[in-house]
Amino acid sequence: MAKIKPLTFNYDGSLIPENGITQAQIEALAPKLEAARDEVIQTDLQLYASGENIPEEKLPLDAGFHEMPERILDEYQSDRANSELGRILATAAKLRERVDKVVVLGIGGSYMGARALMETCCQPYFNELTRAQRGGHPRMYFAGNNVDNDWSQALLEFLRTNSTGDGPEGKWGIVVISKSGGTLETASAFRQFLAELEKLVGAESLPDYVVPVTGAEGKLASLADTIGCKDRFLVPDGVGGRFSVLSAVGLLPAAILGIDVVALLEGAAAMNGQFRTEPMGSNPVMDYVAVNHLLEKERGVLTRVLSVWTKSLESAGFWYDQLLAESLGKAEQGALPLTCVNSRDLHSRAQQHQEGIRDKVMNNVILDSWRCDPLPIGRSDRNEDQLNELADKTLPDVMAAAIAGTNLAYKEDNRPTTDIHLPAADESSLGQLFQMLMLTTVLEGRLMGINPYGQPGVEKYKKYMNQLLRQTVST
Repeated sequence: MAKIKPLTFNYDGSLIPENGITQAQIEALAPKLEAARDEVIQTDLQLYASGENIPEEKLPLDAGFHEMPERILDEYQSDRANSELGRILATAAKLRERVDKVVVLGIGGSYMGARALMETCCQPYFNELTRAQRGGHPRMYFAGNNVDNDWSQALLEFLRTNSTGDGPEGKWGIVVISKSGGTLETASAFRQFLAELEKLVGAESLPDYVVPVTGAEGKLASLADTIGCKDRFLVPDGVGGRFSVLSAVGLLPAAILGIDVVALLEGAAAMNGQFRTEPMGSNPVMDYVAVNHLLEKERGVLTRVLSVWTKSLESAGFWYDQLLAESLGKAEQGALPLTCVNSRDLHSRAQQHQEGIRDKVMNNVILDSWRCDPLPIGRSDRNEDQLNELADKTLPDVMAAAIAGTNLAYKEDNRPTTDIHLPAADESSLGQLFQMLMLTTVLEGRLMGINPYGQPGVEKYKKYMNQLLRQTVST
C-alpha cells in the first residue's frame, strides 16, 4: 500500500470572538465526542457484527460501510481473481471491450457517488474525448434519477442514433443499481432503456450488456434472473444507499471508467485509521463534528455550506447534500446542506453569505495541487483589460488569492469558516473525503441522539406517488 498523503482540516476561521465558537467550547465537548466515537467504533460495530439484541432505537443499523474498505482490500490481496474487487475489475474490462457507452441507472446513493467519482477523477470533458483519448474506457451517462421526460427521451435518441457498426463504438450497455428494484424512477428507466438496448443487440445478447447491482432478493434480482445476466453484484446488507459509494455501487462504474479503485479504498482505509486513533486536534472527523455541531447548537448556524474550490468536486458536494440531509434531518433537527462551487458562486450566493442572515458556516474544500500545469493569464498587445501587469500570474495563483481573500472577508465580518485541504483531485484524496464525511455524519448523529441510518421521510413520498399512479390506472 502506497503512503497516503493525508487530508487535513483546519477550523481557525471558526474561532472568532463574535458569532463563532471558542477553543474552550471544543475542549468541553471532547468527552461527549469521545463517548460518541466509542459508540461508533465499538458498540455499533459489535452489534452490527452479531446481528442480535440490537436496541430498537438503533434500528436500522447500517454500520457495514465503516470497515468495508479494509474488508474489500484484504479480500483482493488474498484472492484477486475471486474476490469482489477482482470480479468488479474483470466485469469492467469485459464491458470496455464490448461497448463505447455505459448508462448507469440509479437514484440517490445509487448514482451520486459514481457521478462524483467520474467528475473528480476523470478529465473534465471525458465524454467528448475519442475512444483512444479515453484509453478505451467507455463514455458514461447517468439516468433513472429523475422522471424527466425530455432528458430521458434525449438520451435514448442519442444512443439510438450514435450506436452503429459492429465494433464497441456501435454498442452500449447498462449498469442498473437498486437494492430492491422497487424505486419507481430507476425501475421505469430500466424498462425503457432495456427495451431500446434489446433492439440493438437482441434478446439473446442482452445478458452480456446488462450488469445489475442489487440485493440478493427483490424485483431487480428477479428481473436479472429472467434476463440471464451473467455478471451481477450485491449491494451489501447493512450498508444504506447513501453510505454505499465504496461498495460495488460506486466501484463498478469507477472501474469501468479506469479510475484507480484500489487507491480510492486505500484513502478511505487511511481515514478510518485517523478516526479510530487520533486525538482531537489532529482527527478530521472529530474536529469537523465538534465545530459544526457547536456552531449549530450554540450559534444557531443551521446551514452548512460545502464550498468546493474546483468544479470537479461539485457532484461530491451533491453527494454530501444527500448524506447529511437524509441522515440527520429527523425529529425536527438537522442542518441544511448547501453546495457552492467557487469562484463561480462568489458571483451569485456570496452576497447573501457575506451580509445575510448569520445562519451559515462555510466549510471550504480546497485542492492543494492541480492535475494540469498552471495556466498563466498571459501577455497581450491588446491590454485594454489592463491584465498585462498580471500576465505571469496563473489560474492557481488567482484561485489561491480568491480563497484567501474570501476567508479574510468572512473573518472581518465574523463569519465562521473551516478548511478541508485535499492533496489533489485524485482517488486517494476522494476516498479520504468520502469516508470522512460518512463518519462525521454518523458520529454527529450519535452525539445528537439521532439514528443516522434510515430515511422514513423519503419513504412517504414513494408510498403516495405509487398510490396516486395506481389509483389513476384503476379508474
